[in-house]
Amino acid sequence: MAKSSVAAIDWITVLLFLLLVGFGWGNIYSASYENEAFSLTDFSQVYVKQAYWILLSIVLIVIIQAIEAKFYERFAGLIYVISIVSLLGLFVFGKTISGATSWYAFGPVRIQPSEFAKICTALALAKFLSDMQTNIKLVNHQLRAFLIIALPAIVIVPQPDPGSALVYAAFFFPLYREGLAAIYLIIGVSAAVLFVYTLLLGPFIIIIGSLLFIIGLLIPKVSSLHKERKTKIYLSISLLISLLVICYFVIQISSIKIALDGLHYYIELIIFGFLVTAFGIITGLLVEKKSFERQKLKYSGYIITLLVIIGFCFSVNYIFNNVFEQRHRDRFNIVLGKEVDAKGIGYNTNQSQIAIGSGGWIGKGWKEGTQTKGGFVPEQHTDYIFSTVGEEWGFLGGGMVIVLFVLLLIRLIHLAERQKNQFSRVYGYSVIGILFIHFAINIGMVTGLMPTIGIPLPFFSYGGSGLWGFTILLFIFVKLDANRVNEW
Repeated sequence: MAKSSVAAIDWITVLLFLLLVGFGWGNIYSASYENEAFSLTDFSQVYVKQAYWILLSIVLIVIIQAIEAKFYERFAGLIYVISIVSLLGLFVFGKTISGATSWYAFGPVRIQPSEFAKICTALALAKFLSDMQTNIKLVNHQLRAFLIIALPAIVIVPQPDPGSALVYAAFFFPLYREGLAAIYLIIGVSAAVLFVYTLLLGPFIIIIGSLLFIIGLLIPKVSSLHKERKTKIYLSISLLISLLVICYFVIQISSIKIALDGLHYYIELIIFGFLVTAFGIITGLLVEKKSFERQKLKYSGYIITLLVIIGFCFSVNYIFNNVFEQRHRDRFNIVLGKEVDAKGIGYNTNQSQIAIGSGGWIGKGWKEGTQTKGGFVPEQHTDYIFSTVGEEWGFLGGGMVIVLFVLLLIRLIHLAERQKNQFSRVYGYSVIGILFIHFAINIGMVTGLMPTIGIPLPFFSYGGSGLWGFTILLFIFVKLDANRVNEW
């Protein structure tokens, strides 16, 4: 007998959603009110607008739960096409705000279609991967999946809104879960690491490091000492070297730059060489551990890899200076420690860190934040809302918010893994990826660990489009999960 839709809803997820939205509104109120009498009819106040957007979100939830679950799968392609058209329409009918043409204006109401395009892309990707004819291990199917993901991001970038486009990297979570080769993830992470460290150290040091890493990879492969006892010796030596590396990074935690003057510089370069060689040996051991005799030596692949790295490293400065806008270069330089600009481009982040640090362990109290009340953090109720949490609720309050997000993500992983059909599972992992990317980047940005990119904290930041987008994204999955009990 079919279980009722209401009873099948995962109420733990709903509770976590309500806690995040409620706590978020409380901090928006604290960051925006100016000692005036509380009123829910004064639409000039952002906390009033947010309150009504929250009420409308509840209406959206009811509508989503009332729609048949199969609707989202059946019309995923059409919904995706409509979202692409809405993004393209911005170049003709869009309203430009703060230099970005990312909104449609309907009187006093503004809608940002990029917030909804993520939902449409998640549905389209889930539909494609769940098709019986799709095999993600085939290159042509991989290219089609990448195109589904890349198309909205390509349209969003020139608005310009690179922050929203960056979020589409989240779709590698469901692709990887469904069987995409790990090499794509390795290449993506490696490219990001190489890019950052090439900016820090210069291309020549990174190329030398890459060469040492590849040599480390080759050591287990070419060695004839492949017995288990010898393998353990290799691993032990590598781990000892890695301990030196860990100590090195602990020392360097307060200063990202490796290149210093004098003897210290050369000592650090030697340790850096040990670092990459040790990691290469460990990686090679993990790959070769059970296949020394089976695997053929293909040195050409290592040579090609090194040549690609060399070309990439020498292209970094060109990309950084000619593709990135000045504001992006400034933000990267500040985070990487190459510039200090507490009064210019780094002002927001600097003030945010001051606000969070001043909160201490338990905070100054709700509506008592001096940095917040003084308006020292611009747009604090939007992208920098977490700084209000840190100042007024302290380490405990900020930690609680992080725990709530982590609990939500863990719960969603549990829900995704129990799905009976692939469409629901892929969509669930898309939701997880999108929420994680927003959460990690926003917290990192506010605390100064990442460049200022400008994406909201889900369910927390002020904004109707963002709140509605995240609400629809989450509760479509809640509906799909509730429907799983009726699928057999």
